[in-house]
Amino acid sequence: MKIETLRRLRGPNVYLSRPAVVARLRLEELTGQETCDVTGFTERLLRALPGLAEHHCAAGAPGGFVSRLRNGTYFGHVTEHVCLELSQLIGRDVSFGRTVSAGEPGVYDVIIECPVDESPESGVPGELLETAISLVLEVHAGTTGPSAGALGERLSGLAALAEREATGPSTRSIIAAARRRGIPVERFDDLSLVRLGWGVRRRLAWAAMTDRTSGVGVDIAGDKHVTRRLLGEAGIPVAPGGAARGPGEAVRLLAALGAPVVVKPRHGHHGRHVALNLNTPADVERACTEAGGDVVVERQLGGRDYRILVVAGEVVAAAERIAAHVTGDGRSTVRELVDQVNADPRRGPGHSRMLTRIELDERLLSARGLTAQSVPAAGAIVWLRQNANLSTGGTSRDVTDQVHPDVTRLCQRVAALVGLDIAGIDLRLPDIAAPVPPAGEPDEVTAGVIEVNAVPGLRMHLAPVHGRPRDVGDAIVRAMFPAGSDGRIPTVAVTGTNGKTTVTRLTAHLLGGSGTRVGATSTDGVTIDGRTVHVSDATGPRSAQMVLGDPQVEVAVLETARGGLVRRGLGYDWSDVGVVTNITADHLGQDGLDSIEDLAHVKAVVAERVRDGGTLVLNADDPWVRSLADRPRVRADRKRIVWFGLDAGHPVITEHLARGATAYVLHDGWLVQATGARRTPLVRLAEVPGAYGGAALHVAANTLAAIAAARALGARPETLVDRLAEFDPATENPGRGTLFRHGEVSIYLDYAHNPAALAATLRTLHRLWGAERCVAAVTLPGDRRDDLLAASAQVVADGVTRAVLYEDCDPRGRAPGEVSALVEREMRARRPQLSAVRADGYRDAVTRALRLAGPGDVLLVIYEKWAPMRALLAELGAVPAGGAPIVPATALPREPAPGSRRRRMRPGELTLTDHGHS
Repeated sequence: MKIETLRRLRGPNVYLSRPAVVARLRLEELTGQETCDVTGFTERLLRALPGLAEHHCAAGAPGGFVSRLRNGTYFGHVTEHVCLELSQLIGRDVSFGRTVSAGEPGVYDVIIECPVDESPESGVPGELLETAISLVLEVHAGTTGPSAGALGERLSGLAALAEREATGPSTRSIIAAARRRGIPVERFDDLSLVRLGWGVRRRLAWAAMTDRTSGVGVDIAGDKHVTRRLLGEAGIPVAPGGAARGPGEAVRLLAALGAPVVVKPRHGHHGRHVALNLNTPADVERACTEAGGDVVVERQLGGRDYRILVVAGEVVAAAERIAAHVTGDGRSTVRELVDQVNADPRRGPGHSRMLTRIELDERLLSARGLTAQSVPAAGAIVWLRQNANLSTGGTSRDVTDQVHPDVTRLCQRVAALVGLDIAGIDLRLPDIAAPVPPAGEPDEVTAGVIEVNAVPGLRMHLAPVHGRPRDVGDAIVRAMFPAGSDGRIPTVAVTGTNGKTTVTRLTAHLLGGSGTRVGATSTDGVTIDGRTVHVSDATGPRSAQMVLGDPQVEVAVLETARGGLVRRGLGYDWSDVGVVTNITADHLGQDGLDSIEDLAHVKAVVAERVRDGGTLVLNADDPWVRSLADRPRVRADRKRIVWFGLDAGHPVITEHLARGATAYVLHDGWLVQATGARRTPLVRLAEVPGAYGGAALHVAANTLAAIAAARALGARPETLVDRLAEFDPATENPGRGTLFRHGEVSIYLDYAHNPAALAATLRTLHRLWGAERCVAAVTLPGDRRDDLLAASAQVVADGVTRAVLYEDCDPRGRAPGEVSALVEREMRARRPQLSAVRADGYRDAVTRALRLAGPGDVLLVIYEKWAPMRALLAELGAVPAGGAPIVPATALPREPAPGSRRRRMRPGELTLTDHGHS
């Protein structure tokens, strides 16, 4: 049994709404075996992992999985549950798993939920699955699995890896607060850098620092000498002291200030190399050397150690910090007492947990006449650190409700003076509930500010050992997103089999008026404000994140294709508008999709991830799209469904309108908004760019879908009509029904590559030129199933009189010439009299097809890549047509009924029933 591939679904997917990993598992020697075939397997497995007894499985109650084990289940399913149990044992709280056949005997896809903020590059899921496989194989072989010690050691290593990759408490609190507010959050790699919100509302946070944190403020706070001088000159009470570059200067400051003093690195953090209560030159020299020589020496102030957190000018939390210590019991050694304290699950190495593990300082113990083996008396406190930082094992007590107004005002001034939006201010005060003595002569300062932190740790406020926890992550999020903002921008997601690129581009164009900056993803790349910024098949989650993460984008329109959705999940959690153009046979046999029903299940993810109150735009003419409206997740949510279609009298649309709802339809040659009984003409189909006078009915459907999406986001009808008139298909939707001239031959380029798309394209050409004048240069993708290629070949055979067949540059797993041979065979079987030849590549194909075409003919070119095909046409002297061909009057949809408006609508001429389209 082994893992063949492992991929991560980074967002909502066909299995669940959270991230997951999908492992392709080959059972090999265990193929065909079930657990009931292996004597004692269930008992041995439960001895190794007793927690499996609580797994529900399909029974929906504890013990369900054990029942499956005893009655017999396959070993891929066993591996899934073992992996889930191991995840729980290392503190990785996930519960969803599923195992499905990959379409080949003994090969399964094991789907395991991932923690929502686990790094996409994390090695933990793969290691857990490998450990699960090893354990299952050992139990299958007749052993009880690895020894408890060996398994525990490996799990400890995995737990440590997971903890290192996890966000720290500060970042975690910000992420949790954002999610409670519905703000989208995306973590960058395994860092503490997170993006909150989308587009122009996007904000960045790195632990307790935001994108609005002043760089100057950070530098000031990072230099303890500059900080104390800046504050002191502003009248803030600070400890007397100064900077020293070397032990000699540090000793001179000791003499000037008087003992005891504090020595700390000028640019230090986390309390490292901070030495307190220094009384002698030797002590100061040693502390200065250990701190690197560049230090600040200050008179040590009396009182208690406090940390105040200021966010956006407001004090949101305060804590008293208490240095690491243990309390004797009269029996245990100091080391044993420390071990007992460190056993607290809240403690861990570094900053990964709410408290930091205490490390013994033998020299400090020695200075106090103790060793690690000393046994303190019962009740005796042994201080293990001089400073009270949590990073050195300290604890905290919440005192937020005790802060005196004078202290509040002081801390607000300090944050403003340094220039920080988030500041952790350390003070030494006799009592935080009392006023702070005003600043005076240095010798008179007995309390005040001792440090300002630009990226303050939040742990002491989130989980104080004593007192009430403070949700400081929420305070930071509220400051970043005031007035209840959810950080989102209007977002449209477009999916379907055909037309989705055109609908995406047209929707982006319609929404891009009046200076609105639209970001869009499509098959050909990513565009920001109409300019291409990235060229690729940009229909997956990475491209979506590229748009949503761009701070210039005000509206996002995201083409969401099957491949990216199946292989990587969605690149967003919710959209405001979802559009499903159609669902027809294509890509079957890929990614485990064997039927149109499977394809509909994938496309349904886009429909199901439209937010409550959002709009779902569906094609009433397509039976599989219609079925999406009946899916439980679509019906259960409060989505508004808007239908579009070419058949204004379709029963679904008729019933929909009878309820007073809205649809967009083709009626009497017009694209019409219908709301209840009202019909509002928008534009004549003959005037729609790219519709070729109304011959291209599929363009009507695409345009209706785009208008519906734009209206759902509030675009006004008159604006849409004007924007539609400005749409230039040749430049804004190239390669989708694009017309060129080569002498007296018309060249019509399209990306159609499945039976439905080819049929729609050929119907358009037949309306314009007639079937007898159609020539084709055709390539079809090699990754399609033979039956789909055959169906496409038959459509072409029925639609053209002459054809040249050629191969894609990328055969997609096929042998050279295999696809064109299959297509030629199917075309000749369909129409034996058809003239069909094969060519060597697209250059040869177009050249030969042009020789086959006569004056007045149209050459349909189905291409693989737009750029090289466009370059070839320019080389051959073909030029953009610049307008629609001459269209026979009998070929186009009929004119509007007498009395209908025949001119383009103007602003102010439309009166609409308000159904959320304002």
